[in-house]
Amino acid sequence: MQNFLQAILALKNEKEALAFLRDVLTVEELMDASRRWQVAQMLSQDKTFREIEEKTNMSSATISRINYWLHHGMGGYQLMLKRFS
Repeated sequence: MQNFLQAILALKNEKEALAFLRDVLTVEELMDASRRWQVAQMLSQDKTFREIEEKTNMSSATISRINYWLHHGMGGYQLMLKRFS
């Protein structure tokens, strides 16, 4: 895991990040991760589960899990939300 994280940290720009992540992940996995981040952003903006479901096509169960990790996870979502606010 540490080696993988070091590889991510070595990426220099968005183009490199997309190329690396696209090689490591399937398109579906990459889109799913992107939607999870979108859900976390929407939750932090106090959007309702219904609004998020309609915009992302994610189930309420998935949104609920993301909401749980947003508030009780390791702080990664919160860290990135602060950096992008």
